[in-house]
Amino acid sequence: MKKLMIIAGVFTFVFLSFKAIKKINFNRDHVVGEKIDSLNHVYVFYNGGVDNVTERNTKDGYNLGLKYQCVEFVKRYYYEHYNHKMPDTYGHAKSFFNPKISDGNINTQRNLFQFKNPSKAKPKIGDLLVFKGSLLNRYGHVAIISKVSRNQIEIIQQNPGPFSPSRELIGITFENNTWNINNNRILGWLRK
Repeated sequence: MKKLMIIAGVFTFVFLSFKAIKKINFNRDHVVGEKIDSLNHVYVFYNGGVDNVTERNTKDGYNLGLKYQCVEFVKRYYYEHYNHKMPDTYGHAKSFFNPKISDGNINTQRNLFQFKNPSKAKPKIGDLLVFKGSLLNRYGHVAIISKVSRNQIEIIQQNPGPFSPSRELIGITFENNTWNINNNRILGWLRK
């Protein structure tokens, strides 16, 4: 019984330490809230540690999300660039994708068309890309597709980590009349 209590204590200490570390800004080249990128005049802000949360961001009473998380950027982008308000204003990144919706149908929670990865529809600039959760990030991730070519997409993202870039390239392939974004964490994309 004593061994079990020690193991539980060590596990709890490691878990709490890991949670605390994910809130710390280890990259002293940037400060939380600093503008680091933009797409169509909508800014990406630096967040420091991925679990850092400063406050909720709202505009005209509409919930944009927690500053400066990934969800806050994509919702702010859709609000400012497309004048789009999502009916469901809450949820973690991975909850933007509803696995029960067929490819190309409307996601009523977000009032956007939803495409599964892979899909018959090719990703487009402005699509909201949804990543599933992982061992180190159970909430998932969201980003905006900023460029599309024949064999890759570029995404712009907020809060990818203190040392990760705001832009990232991901390969795409076209096989058997379907488009696949070559990242096994990508659930799909949403489109206005």
